[in-house]
Amino acid sequence: MNEDSPSSSGSAPRSWLERLGQAFSGEPRNREELIEELRHARQNGLLDGDTLAMLEGAMGVSDEQVVDVMVPRAQMVWVPIDASLKDILRIVTESGHSRYPVHGEDKDEVLGLLLAKDLLRHFASGESEFELRRILRPMTLIPESKKLNVLLKDFRLNRTHMAVVVDEYGGVAGLITIEDVLEEIVGEIDDEHDAEDKPEVHITAQPDGAWTVQALTPVEDFNAHFHVGLDIDAADTVGGLVTQAFGHLPERGESIELGGFLFEVAKADARRVHLLRVRPPGGA
Repeated sequence: MNEDSPSSSGSAPRSWLERLGQAFSGEPRNREELIEELRHARQNGLLDGDTLAMLEGAMGVSDEQVVDVMVPRAQMVWVPIDASLKDILRIVTESGHSRYPVHGEDKDEVLGLLLAKDLLRHFASGESEFELRRILRPMTLIPESKKLNVLLKDFRLNRTHMAVVVDEYGGVAGLITIEDVLEEIVGEIDDEHDAEDKPEVHITAQPDGAWTVQALTPVEDFNAHFHVGLDIDAADTVGGLVTQAFGHLPERGESIELGGFLFEVAKADARRVHLLRVRPPGGA
């Protein structure tokens, strides 16, 4: 039977996936046309918004590189190889992470990976002496240019969750986890530590004079930090205010001036903006 022939009137109704497959059984089409078909399916009630966002995100990761979503070097949480057990416990409890890169004399010397659960094994063993080197695991090093879909496959095959990103000179450029990649597909993944952090103001100074600002930072807190008067009635959060100024959901790399500040979208998905890079008036 020819699969391309029309079905008889007595055949069961085809699902939207079958109809979509039928539409693409002829001439090859580009990704933009595929996304347009999926958006039509969303408008017709065949897909919900979250499913559409995940499908678009899954297709988008093949275009993105590690450098697009990694945690910059300045924001990484490290453990020095000569740190005492007391200092390591402080770092772990304050940050709430489960994995930590360990460095030697400088942060370009990556010695390995510390798992927080390995500290529990040390205490359970009853050993009095603690030597960090003995419990280190290998750390994966990857280039900035690696594609996210390739990295996700490597994470799965190697059963790893974290990699240190190196630049063209071999220096550490940043850090990326499997969660960072998955968030590009499914959106922001909040854990219990993220929930604890939300009431805090996430405004961090950068070495070049710019600031990184979490999109969920209240506009009132932004105003108090920079001693300015952005409109608190227009939106509750900085991300909402910036999105409103754009007039559409901006993508990573888009920028706009608001109240004398230059706001650049540093991280966003199909649902909302997550992180902004902000340069105050005059670059101060």
